[in-house]
Amino acid sequence: MQQYFNQLAAFLDSRMQGSEQCKCWFAAEATDFVRFNRSAIRQAGHVRQIMLTLHLIDGLRHAHSRLALAGHMAADCELLEGMVQKLREQLPDLPEDPHLLIASEIRSTEHIVASQLPPSTAMVDEVLAAAAGFDLVGILASGPVYRGFANTLGQRNWHQTASFNLDWSLYQSGDKAVKTSYAGFEWDGSEFRARFQRALWQLALLARAPVTVPPGAYRAYLTPTALNEIVGMFNWDGFSEKALRTKHSSLRRLRDEGLQFHPAVTLIEHTAAGLAPGFQGDGFIKPERVTLLEGGRLVGSMISPRSAMEYGIAANGADGDETMASLELAAGDLPLSRVLEELDTGIYVSNLWYLNFSDRASCRLTGMTRFATFWVENGEIKAPLNVMRFDESLFRLLGDNLIGLTRERALLIDGDTYNERRTASARVPGALVKDFTFVS
Repeated sequence: MQQYFNQLAAFLDSRMQGSEQCKCWFAAEATDFVRFNRSAIRQAGHVRQIMLTLHLIDGLRHAHSRLALAGHMAADCELLEGMVQKLREQLPDLPEDPHLLIASEIRSTEHIVASQLPPSTAMVDEVLAAAAGFDLVGILASGPVYRGFANTLGQRNWHQTASFNLDWSLYQSGDKAVKTSYAGFEWDGSEFRARFQRALWQLALLARAPVTVPPGAYRAYLTPTALNEIVGMFNWDGFSEKALRTKHSSLRRLRDEGLQFHPAVTLIEHTAAGLAPGFQGDGFIKPERVTLLEGGRLVGSMISPRSAMEYGIAANGADGDETMASLELAAGDLPLSRVLEELDTGIYVSNLWYLNFSDRASCRLTGMTRFATFWVENGEIKAPLNVMRFDESLFRLLGDNLIGLTRERALLIDGDTYNERRTASARVPGALVKDFTFVS
């Protein structure tokens, strides 16, 4: 695949005329998909996909287009020839872009991690064996992903790795289910079985009669999965340098008013430890890590080349949307084994969904509990909790109301497969909080 990409890049270089230059982004995968329903295989297939985004640049004018390739050089070069011509015809009618910043320093890289994955059939066999006698629904996506960047200056960047993501739910009855995921770069059967057994423990608890508690503020434990849904909302322009400067960021008060989160909150974009490539779509190299929150204080932001050009500052490897792709929240000192004891009486939240901002300026979120959320008394799970809506400011939740973060963290790989498999990931602990506000 890498050789094929380099050949495409060389062909595009040869099609440039006069002062033209180009850059291209290459995204490909070879993925086995297996969908489960009622603990049986309902759909299985393999997707081999190659997408290329081409930017044609002449001075400060540029245009781009994206197309699917077949993986056959002669046919693909014919498609690219037509694409270049169409973009060339558009350029004279386009305005100059004052914020265009081109990666003029040639920094070629190569990151290839050999696949450690077993055949998908072996993983499927383990899933089916564990699920026998239960109602399991889920999807397994497994295989290599490829990313590449090239420009007419001769820069070549290549990223190749392989991962799996198994996302499944065990249904007890009606809408009562336990949702679990297992993702990584190496499949460990014992780890999968341990996660499955924990899901079965929660499934048994769901058989108890559900309870409803009145709206109010409760002590709560958020699993890494639930906490990831919350901190993932920071990618809605939270750390974007552009959004911070234009006052659209939900975190702008951290910069403008000096607000702080709890001192235990340290968050970094840790590219070196994630699944995403170490370069972005414009060819700029990402630092191994960018610290965004340190000891609760805002100390950094995601700065794209366009923002760097507009505001006269240095870019730090962010893509155009200025979001995190390899989020890492520092661990705390609360042992996972003591979570229920420390929670004492309150709500154990396994999953959240339908999150949105109810007041962006106050970094206030609303959302709903989902799956295996439990009412806990005196450190013991008593009953499943009916679905509830929360409405809470993260300045409180991750501020004075944060009691502690767990020592253990979970690696969560983005399971989104719309259009293509994502390379985003997060490493997040669980969080124990007080006065978590439920409104219904």
